[in-house]
Amino acid sequence: MLLRRLFLLLCAPLLLTACGGSSEPRQSALPTGTTVLVIGDSLVAGTGASRETSWPAELARRSGWEVINAGIPGNTSADARGRLRALLDTHHPEAVIVAIGGNDFLRRQGLDGTRANIEAMLEESRVAATHVALVAIPEPSLGGSLVGRLSDHPLYREIAEAQGVALLPDAVSETLSRAELRADRVHANAAGYAFMAERIADALVERGWLAH
Repeated sequence: MLLRRLFLLLCAPLLLTACGGSSEPRQSALPTGTTVLVIGDSLVAGTGASRETSWPAELARRSGWEVINAGIPGNTSADARGRLRALLDTHHPEAVIVAIGGNDFLRRQGLDGTRANIEAMLEESRVAATHVALVAIPEPSLGGSLVGRLSDHPLYREIAEAQGVALLPDAVSETLSRAELRADRVHANAAGYAFMAERIADALVERGWLAH
């Protein structure tokens, strides 16, 4: 009996993990026609392909949602933060997906400022919408770019966990790690955006937003 109790105590954390004991929030599915605002930079806009083949456009086709593509090439987190209020007031979305930060990293802007801007955007979005998610952006890495193995900046998981919003990990990192999915070092091609949309859709299914 003592050995059995000891075994259960030692294995409990593993069992919880295996059963999906994650702190990631799971929400109700969003029906067809739901307005979803996606705000970000060139990776949202579809630079390297077209707006029609961007991942928000592909997500709209997969989900049946009305996805508003509010991606502007060159935007930093400060730029996107400055645009968000007007977008929320105009579109009244039920869900908001934030995908920003890459230009902050490329321009070597302070991480504290990026964190503050993204946190403010998520807080504002949570007041206006029922569902809020954050897309993780890769950590700048010369070595990672050379060998094709980019990984998400840890900032995004930290922010998502602190804010209690859904994190959509790996989609951008995995896409930009594969030469056949890139238009250049920092942008996807049409196949890349389709792959990105697939990975994001999979994550949204896991978090309950999107039905199978």
